[in-house]
Amino acid sequence: MPTTPVRARRMLKEGRAVARRNKLGIFYIQLKHNVDPALNQEKTQPIAVSVDPGSSFAGLSVVGVKDTILNIMTEPVNWVKDALRKRREMRRWRRYRKCRCRKKRFDNRKRPEGWVPPSTRARWDTYLRIIDHLRRIIPITHVGLEEDKAGTKKGQKKWNNNFSPLQNGRNYFIKEVQRRGLSVTLLPAREVARLRKKYGLPKAKDKAEKSFYSHCVDAWVISAFITGAATPNCLDIWYAVPLRFHRRQLHRFQPSKGGIRKRYGGTRSLGLKRGTLVRHSIYGLCYIGGCNERKRRLSLHDIKTGKRITQDAKEDDIKILTSVSFRSFYIPAIPPQAEACGILAGVVV
Repeated sequence: MPTTPVRARRMLKEGRAVARRNKLGIFYIQLKHNVDPALNQEKTQPIAVSVDPGSSFAGLSVVGVKDTILNIMTEPVNWVKDALRKRREMRRWRRYRKCRCRKKRFDNRKRPEGWVPPSTRARWDTYLRIIDHLRRIIPITHVGLEEDKAGTKKGQKKWNNNFSPLQNGRNYFIKEVQRRGLSVTLLPAREVARLRKKYGLPKAKDKAEKSFYSHCVDAWVISAFITGAATPNCLDIWYAVPLRFHRRQLHRFQPSKGGIRKRYGGTRSLGLKRGTLVRHSIYGLCYIGGCNERKRRLSLHDIKTGKRITQDAKEDDIKILTSVSFRSFYIPAIPPQAEACGILAGVVV
């Protein structure tokens, strides 16, 4: 449940709570005692998380009866299509070489009813992963989603083929949410626009804008419709990008100097899991992305951009915090007076 930073610091100082950080990189506190020992069951308010999906960006909003608990803007997984294409090319090339390979299946393979493309399924699985991570720290009871049905047209094969994977992916997401024991609420796009106008919330035209009004506003409207919240009392967002871990391969695709192909892939670096959130004595908060086994050095990456900071980090200079699946950072809302003056708010990690 929400609390104030002052109370959170006091409980940590007095030893009544411990600091935690989940797979999304979100910092929270966990109480060491029961809130009300006289009650046999926990008293919690209904909490809804809604999703505003998109091909490049998406928004999620966790809303209770009164408080806006969390707003998340994320970039779904978008590399599956290229990875499958590269895997298919490499498999075809291996069939002409004397090495182990899988024989091709029969040519005409019919896709089953309700088939979801791997790229579409990967995007919806990103939202499911975020909801699963949130459920471990927040008692979520409802899931909201914008309903966008695309009707099929007789004789329009191209139209039907373009929209059927999108609808199948949405149906897959609803089925998985219901399998987790959560109730699903669907709102038509017109109803979402009407509710947004009712609450007086504008929507940004730039979909890539890292603010509440780009994607989280629609997700908040759907969650508020479920729980009955009156106004968004938190416009800050948590920006999360899923980390990409390359599968272990025997060699790289292209040989290095001297015709030697180096090993590539894997999820371990000097015994540590890649994606582990650490605090370096010089570079601050970052995560592990690779290593040099011969020199016993780690590669550290920036938590905001994902770019590599250094390849020469020592194990003794880092403090291990937790293992994360997303690189994420906090973006505070721009106050109206600062926005009018043209002052941009800084990004705090």
